Amino acid sequence: MHTPVVKVLAAWLLGLMLVGAGFIATVVLLNGRLYGPEHQVGLYLEALRQGDGGKALGLLNATVPEGSNPTLLDGEALRRASASLGDVEVGDARTTDGDRVEVPVTYSVDGAETTTVFPLQRTGTEWGFFNVWRFEHTVLPTVEVSALNSVEATVNGVDVGLPDGRAALASFYPAVVDATYEGKYFSAPPQHAAVTSRETPPPALALAMEATPELVQAVNDQLHTFLDGCAGQTVFQPTNCPFYYLTNERLAGGIAWSIEEYPSATITPDNGQWSLAPLRGSARIDTRLRDFFSGAIRDVSESVPFEFEADLLVTGDTITVTPVVRY
Repeated sequence: MHTPVVKVLAAWLLGLMLVGAGFIATVVLLNGRLYGPEHQVGLYLEALRQGDGGKALGLLNATVPEGSNPTLLDGEALRRASASLGDVEVGDARTTDGDRVEVPVTYSVDGAETTTVFPLQRTGTEWGFFNVWRFEHTVLPTVEVSALNSVEATVNGVDVGLPDGRAALASFYPAVVDATYEGKYFSAPPQHAAVTSRETPPPALALAMEATPELVQAVNDQLHTFLDGCAGQTVFQPTNCPFYYLTNERLAGGIAWSIEEYPSATITPDNGQWSLAPLRGSARIDTRLRDFFSGAIRDVSESVPFEFEADLLVTGDTITVTPVVRY
């Protein structure tokens, strides 16, 4: 064979070898990046950040628990759940058994580093070269949110109904779930929980409802009106009122009541309703009395402490305070 022909064949052979090596390198590179299990996990995390719950659910190969609330699975609530995670990093896959791997994801919640591990399985190839990875099937975890004496709450910025005061919300992971309630008359300090995996149930979020200053003021205003009405009665024992004055002497002038100290309402939850703690205050009576035997007249100005109870009913924006006076 002539030398020029040999050189041409050698060049073609070298070219084919280089193309083959390049192809193999490309396959390896794509399998590691575009078709690797880490890439699948990255796509899933990106779907969470975008609030695309449908895509995230398909990638995770997960089902939603029957009867759970889906509020956290899409849109703004989902975006907020992911946005609360800091320093998110997808680690290298670790082979566990044959075609199965685990991909760790590290992130921080409230400054503490946490890791979530995702199991994936190789299910085949595309075009005979590129590996196909799929998350192993799972069922989404749920976060229980409850609120004492309330049928609603705000979870990750979205209003959520709480039938019978509680709800189980399905959640992707990793995620942070924030729950709070802020109303005109009642509020609850925020509570939050990190959802890190299916195997580790997140803590329940129990909202402790409290009366707002607006409600306390509204109740105190009604109590003041009630007591002022009692003080307006010019008798020793005002009708249906918590204070009175006992004496054996005869009246020798007018009777004037005034409220020295108004009670301050303390409102607490009670079996699905709201109750008022016993109310204490003091009134003052000013009058003139004549001694029954001597006929002497004296001026009277005495403080009269009192105590009573009251029922509280809050219906929407309507507040009803009903004093309960027992002699």
